[in-house]
Amino acid sequence: MTLLITLFAAIISTLIWYLRPGSRELMIGKLCLMYWGAALMWTVDAVAEYIELKDEFFTPAAADMLNDSFLGLAVVALGLLIWLAMLLIRDPKNVLRGELLKKQR
Repeated sequence: MTLLITLFAAIISTLIWYLRPGSRELMIGKLCLMYWGAALMWTVDAVAEYIELKDEFFTPAAADMLNDSFLGLAVVALGLLIWLAMLLIRDPKNVLRGELLKKQR
């Protein structure tokens, strides 16, 4: 489940990055790279687990699937938080800078 959730996040963020003209300015590419890196990591993990478990890999327990789902959602949320922090620090459209300058006047 973790692999599927991160793959969906990677695909959706890549489509947004590719199809939306303003997405490069908002650093969506960095978000894509984070999600693709996580998906690659979970792919390697899945292959290693398959080598270890063989046929049992395809019949996980419900508790394991639930834990994997929560982990996948946590990874996606953490990626969004890191991207949001980078966006707020860079402030590509000068929104925060403009608001801070307004309040200082």
